[in-house]
Order: sequence, then structure tokens, then C-alpha cells
Amino acid sequence: MEFPITELLDYENSVEWILKHFHPKGTQCPNCKTSNEGAREFRHTQTSGLMVYRCRDCGAAYNLYTGTVFQGTHWTPMQVVLLMRGICKGETTRELAAELKLNYKTVLTMRHRVQANAEMEQPNTPLPDSHSETDEMFQNAGEKR
Repeated sequence: MEFPITELLDYENSVEWILKHFHPKGTQCPNCKTSNEGAREFRHTQTSGLMVYRCRDCGAAYNLYTGTVFQGTHWTPMQVVLLMRGICKGETTRELAAELKLNYKTVLTMRHRVQANAEMEQPNTPLPDSHSETDEMFQNAGEKR
């Protein structure tokens, strides 16, 4: 049974979640870094319904996804929130694609983008502990019995 989970989320709450996690300082012009207050509302995108802003200083157009791994996509904010939730929970790509009503390859590509971005953001500094523990669950990984 497929569950229409994207229809249960609120558009405004999803936008607020994306702003909080991807733009903690607020959206700004990608060129001159002027805050969103220095921009005018330009248009709404047709598929995702996002507001596109035009910078009054340099004329650049940008939206909620500018500067994120979702830049250039036409996903709704609800789909973005649910994708991030599914990745964090470890759901399969096939399940996510069915829930979000998106193509499997599209979801797989976006999952790889998100994971690559998360890997790039990992610190390169060594751990402060001189010893570390491993989980014994993986001790015999790969052995056939």
C-alpha cells in the first residue's frame, strides 16, 4: 500500500525547516551576499511553488534552494524534507521514490549528492581520544557460515 505522505506536510513548515537547516543566517544573493530584505519578489516557480527573488543590487535571481544540493531541482519543499528524513532514517531509495512520487534514478542521484556533501563537511582533524571502540557486530562481516 502506498501512503501519500507528501500530502500530509504543510508547505510553510517545510520551507521553515529548510531555512533553519540549510540557510541558518537567512537566504541571500549568491553574487553580492545581500540579505533577502534587499531583494524583490520576482516570480513563483510552477512545479515547486518556490518564490524566486531578484537582487536589487546586482540583479541575480535566486530561491530557497540556491547554494544547496537541491539547486536547480523542481522538488517541492515537502519532498526535500521527506528525502532528508528518509536518508537520515536509512530508508531505501526505492521506498523513498515511491513515497515521494519521484523517479528512482532521480532519488538515487540526489541521495548520492547529499551523502557526498555530508562527507565533504566531515572534519579532517583527528579524534581527541587515544583509543576508540568498534562495534562487535561488524567483527565477522563478510564471512560465510
